[in-house]
Amino acid sequence: MTTTINLQVKSQYHEQYKNGYPLISQESIDNLQNIEEGTIVNLLDSHKKFIAKGYFGKQNKGFGWVLSDKKDEIFDKEFFVAKIKSAIEYRKEFFDDTQTTAFRVFNGPGDGVGGLTIDYFDGYYLLTWYSLGIYTFKDAIIEALKQSVDYKGIYQKRRFASNGQYLESDKDFVSGEVAPEPLLVKENGVNFAIYLDDGPMVGIFLDQKEVRKTIRDKYAKGKTVLNTFSYTGAFSVYASLGGAFKTTSVDLANRSLAKTKEQFSVNGINPDNENIIVKDVFEYFKLAIKQKLLFDIVVVDPPSFARSKKHTFSVSKDYVKLLKEIIQITNKGGVIVASTNYANFNLAKFRDFIDKAFRESKSQYKIEKTFSLPKDFRVSDKFREDNYLKVVFIRKIK
Repeated sequence: MTTTINLQVKSQYHEQYKNGYPLISQESIDNLQNIEEGTIVNLLDSHKKFIAKGYFGKQNKGFGWVLSDKKDEIFDKEFFVAKIKSAIEYRKEFFDDTQTTAFRVFNGPGDGVGGLTIDYFDGYYLLTWYSLGIYTFKDAIIEALKQSVDYKGIYQKRRFASNGQYLESDKDFVSGEVAPEPLLVKENGVNFAIYLDDGPMVGIFLDQKEVRKTIRDKYAKGKTVLNTFSYTGAFSVYASLGGAFKTTSVDLANRSLAKTKEQFSVNGINPDNENIIVKDVFEYFKLAIKQKLLFDIVVVDPPSFARSKKHTFSVSKDYVKLLKEIIQITNKGGVIVASTNYANFNLAKFRDFIDKAFRESKSQYKIEKTFSLPKDFRVSDKFREDNYLKVVFIRKIK
């Protein structure tokens, strides 16, 4: 039987938790000590009165999640069935869309269970566990998923190694049919080749679907497009399908070359007609500036933190410098699609970065569009900081 312990909430945090805040943080608890992962915790006020109930599980955001405001709640299969069915119902329109067969079906605290996400890939479900604590509920959650949906197969990713990274395993396959490799899925009618059992990533980031569609439908036609930190080239594929004159994709990872070629090929695009460059993006910027290369559209979606042999990049410290380099290689009248998934500052702060970069570059701009997470990446009104994605379409005026 799972252990249950009481945790006393500091007085200044009482109202926050009474109002439904889901993240259990170290600074909010008086007696947060060595607690076993997966332990059920009751949050109590200063008078030992019950506030909420959740579980202990260390991850980069905190030390666990509130799951219920009911003292007698049991976190069993039936509890998770209710959560999953509610999440599925919320996304009914996505299941009915034949042009999109890859999307998120369960988004952590947005759907009532922090530490867990579930993605859908054309009949296959991928669970991602973000702490050992939530993983202790694995059997109940997987059985709840099986009871709630029709599925071809179920996979999992465990992202709770000591440094918060993907935990290597022999197989990420859990149940049902083994997915083909690659598994072809659609997003807004665009094909993507993904791999459910090939390390921490599957080959596409689902949270950028609306941004990619906008580039394809409204910006790409006849343009030269530079896609930096390009991963498997998703933005480049959309741009090409939108009629871009030429795309250039730059990423440091060696595997990005074959992966990007594959994504072009499954969409009937000859990859030999596109530029796919394996290179440190920061070194590429230096080269592009030296050669006076100019692009009509530049997409920049860097990791929050990255380290190469010559560079260390942090969004919070280095994004302004990054934008200043991009401004130099963007045509007058061109568009910079600036993106970050860094959760520790908001859109207003990100816009401050953009403004500073243009001021220091003695350039002018206007913001045309902004994006945050799409509907399937559901965010709780009680935990708005979970809406991590910030994307801004910036027109360079001069």
